[in-house]
Amino acid sequence: MQYLSRGSVPKKRHTQHRADPGFKGEGLFYEEVITTQGFSRAHSFAYHLRPPTRVKHVESAGIQPVEVAPQDVLRHHHLKSAMLPAGGDPIAGRVPMLANADVTLWRCRPTQPQAELFRNALADELLFIHNGSGRLLTPFGVLTFKPFDYVLIPRCTTYKIEFEPGVPPDLLVIESAGTINIPPKYLNHDGQLRLGAPYCERDLHGPTDLLVIDEERDTPVLIKDGPRLSRYVLASHPFDVVGWDGLVYPFTFNADDFEPITGTIHQPPPIHLTFETSGFVVCTFAPRMLDTHPEAIKVPYAHSNVESDEVLYYVRGKFGSRRGVEEASFTLHPHGIPHGPHPGTIVASRDVKWADELAVMVDTFRPLSVTKQAMELDDPKYPYSWLD
Repeated sequence: MQYLSRGSVPKKRHTQHRADPGFKGEGLFYEEVITTQGFSRAHSFAYHLRPPTRVKHVESAGIQPVEVAPQDVLRHHHLKSAMLPAGGDPIAGRVPMLANADVTLWRCRPTQPQAELFRNALADELLFIHNGSGRLLTPFGVLTFKPFDYVLIPRCTTYKIEFEPGVPPDLLVIESAGTINIPPKYLNHDGQLRLGAPYCERDLHGPTDLLVIDEERDTPVLIKDGPRLSRYVLASHPFDVVGWDGLVYPFTFNADDFEPITGTIHQPPPIHLTFETSGFVVCTFAPRMLDTHPEAIKVPYAHSNVESDEVLYYVRGKFGSRRGVEEASFTLHPHGIPHGPHPGTIVASRDVKWADELAVMVDTFRPLSVTKQAMELDDPKYPYSWLD
């Protein structure tokens, strides 16, 4: 990530950042250190009008369970999530689709504004904006988003999502137990994105204007740690930051800014790598030129997933190697079973020069389970779709 600085920060960290008169006449802004992997990795510093630790009330807020469906057979799945009813807000309206210990994939089609501030205490969140535009509000300031943006929200970031009216919002939410990183292979030894990486620093957009909400009033924050939900009532609004700097903050990256890597023959899925964690990777299948060798087979070769489960979420366009998938479909091709192009797609692709498609792929290193809600959207005929 790039170092960013917004608003007012002192010349040197851990020194007095003076305010007049300041909270309770103490004459300073209150430093909060935001760290990753203890104090060992990326960090930021934020300066509040009031101490961010003032809690007036704590209560249970229930659970947000992920219930997996019992499955007595290993098979492919096609989940038609476009059929999912809209409802709820951007937090309570999330419906789990697929899960393991490293990641949970949720769909969310909210119809209500976000009811209260939210904070995920145990997971990074990567929102993919399928439809809708709006603003992510956090202590770091205002982050605008638009369709096909990835919105990366580091764990323990308190936030509120506001959608613009007019277009029904539609989200894919990737909740990650591990830190979501830019793939190290894209970085040079100086920490800069390499020339030849499929995106660069100019494609990553951090928060802009600070909010600086100066309100001494009870402010509830819904905190999630795993399935457990807790409600903390703070004595003042937490978006009271007058300045911050560092490398930990939410940012956006638009899928249409991904620069595909192509060749004379078909390239393997890692060329689409976009984000990486210890338990899974996220890839972007963006519009791209297809293979140029005169005898190239322009759709993926059949392959067995060895040590991974492969999920594709279809966003836009026509996916050349698949029949029957539609916008907002998931396909799950689990470990140990070969899959590949549907019959007829190889011949159909021979004269095609451009892949006009957009999809998000999540490859996990541990097996995924299908949730009970997802099984209600499953096409039981999909495992047999390679016969004809």
